Amino acid sequence: VGNEYYLWGIGFVVSVTLSMYLLAKATQTLPIGTAYPVWTGIGAVGTVLVGILFFHEPATLGRLFFITTLIVSIIGLKMV
Repeated sequence: VGNEYYLWGIGFVVSVTLSMYLLAKATQTLPIGTAYPVWTGIGAVGTVLVGILFFHEPATLGRLFFITTLIVSIIGLKMV
């Protein structure tokens, strides 16, 4: 049981480090007003998808609708 939490911890640290690095790289080419909302939105979508796929959280029609809306909004924000 202890090793399982250790592996989750390593995964968390690697994910956060990679995420911050990619945000820093994105701000080199995008304005912060675009890069940060896109970064936050991708994190939110990823969190919901992990919850649905790995933790058996319900994939209700409302949840899927709003996640899809968030993804479309992220794409729209990037295109503007």
